[in-house]
Amino acid sequence: MSKAVKRIIIAAVLIVAVGIYYYVALPAVNIHSVGFWQFLLFLIAVLTVLYVAAQIRKETKKEMAVPVSPKELILRLKLAKAGIVLFALVGIVFLAGAVLSSPIVNASRYQKLLTVQNSDFSEDIKEVSYHTIPLLDKDSAELLGNRKMGSMVDMVSQFEVSSEYTQINYQDTPVRVAPLVYASPIKWLTNQKNGIPAYIRIDMATQNTECVKLSEGIHYSESEYFNHNIYRHLRFRYPTYIFDDQIFFEINDEGTPYWVCPVKKFNIGLFGGQTIGKVILCNAVSGACEEYDVSDVPNWVDKVYSAELLTGLYNYYGTLKHGFFNSILGQKDCLQATNGYNYIALDDDVWVYTGITSVSGDQSNVGFVLMNQRTMETKFYTVEGAIEDSAMSSAEGQVQNLGYRATFPLLLNISGEPTYFMALKDGAGLVKKYAMVNVQKYQWVAIGDTVQECEKSYVRLLTTNGITKSESMGVFDKEEGKIASVAPVVVEGNTHYYVCLENSDKIFDVNVADSTLVEIVKYAVGDQIAFEYEMAENGLYTVMSIQ
Repeated sequence: MSKAVKRIIIAAVLIVAVGIYYYVALPAVNIHSVGFWQFLLFLIAVLTVLYVAAQIRKETKKEMAVPVSPKELILRLKLAKAGIVLFALVGIVFLAGAVLSSPIVNASRYQKLLTVQNSDFSEDIKEVSYHTIPLLDKDSAELLGNRKMGSMVDMVSQFEVSSEYTQINYQDTPVRVAPLVYASPIKWLTNQKNGIPAYIRIDMATQNTECVKLSEGIHYSESEYFNHNIYRHLRFRYPTYIFDDQIFFEINDEGTPYWVCPVKKFNIGLFGGQTIGKVILCNAVSGACEEYDVSDVPNWVDKVYSAELLTGLYNYYGTLKHGFFNSILGQKDCLQATNGYNYIALDDDVWVYTGITSVSGDQSNVGFVLMNQRTMETKFYTVEGAIEDSAMSSAEGQVQNLGYRATFPLLLNISGEPTYFMALKDGAGLVKKYAMVNVQKYQWVAIGDTVQECEKSYVRLLTTNGITKSESMGVFDKEEGKIASVAPVVVEGNTHYYVCLENSDKIFDVNVADSTLVEIVKYAVGDQIAFEYEMAENGLYTVMSIQ
């Protein structure tokens, strides 16, 4: 075999190897991509090593009787040295770019990536509407989605529900949506012609779960293989774009599924100051793509900036006010987001909520922020109080005998008071109760089996402590008399007292889990008592307060 043929074969093998690497790793051909520089270094290293190995192999061949001329030896050494020097130069540029892009030398620029405006809580956060409270966290949504999928006999053996439950606003209602995925590579092979036939939509207020079937299946998704894999589809269409680590499954106002694919923008040096510059909307059914500047994204899109990106940008804003080294050493005026976040639906957008605390690790918030996931608009509210973890522990303490665990709270406006709202779940992940905790007085906790019951108990708590005068107080019926009988019963793990009064045929239900009603244990038959109550659906009369 001639040398020319050997060289052609080697070149072809290298081209195929590079093509396979690109097809699998999907690096962006962009100097701002860390993956691109890593690939470049890898390629230079491989070529240099192959060249040196080839020269060593030639030298060791026994049939080489003619010694290498000095001129040819110098050329070989120069070529090997050139590969090493090129690798070193690219490595130096890469490392220098990483250092010069870091907050160490660009603290003020990082601090200005996010614009934060101060706002008034009572003006921006209107009083709660129970139809718009997202009662379900992601874990609960997964339980409902899997349960719904289990009831779909025609699909359950072929498909599963994706774990990516995106929270969006759909027709002014907070919902979570998740596509189905192929149950296995074999199931993909037998179903990929028709695509994925449906997606799951869960109303987070009513917990109504639907499996929305499509007239034409989803052909572009994360569970597809080869060219219909959504990441490979995007890379081949946009080889120079650096897509964010998260893409989002959403539906438009007509229920058509889309992939919302944010494109990174680097504002500081080669790799620093990441925000979002463009957005690609990919129709999950047809694969058709539309490109938008981030300021021109359609209103139905809810997620452009991930919660992790937004909280990271706020941490730059809060910790780098006096430079990088102050954020590490003196830490003067340094604030950061707490260790969790949740979502709030406002004005048909989804906002990330998180508390703001000092970097010293104390258990109090100086306020909280809302960050718009479509526009990056950020509002800060000065509300001093307990951090979310403390509020969660306080709520769990009210039901410690039941072992319920609190979800990460939402921040609501209840009677003008900033209030943490959270669900209390049992060991199986099922929501059993709801809790409201006052942000500033986190020892004030109200528990209820329903949101409405929880809110009424909380308003009574505020009124009792002189915090607010609720318009809803005083609308309950009242009755008083001597106690004819008292019977403790256990309902869904909670102790209730059923009380009957003399000359009355009503049975009054007193839930001892409500801290404002626990004093019922002090009463006995014959004692005078007065109730405020309302009629319950089960025919009992639910006691709202004891006079």
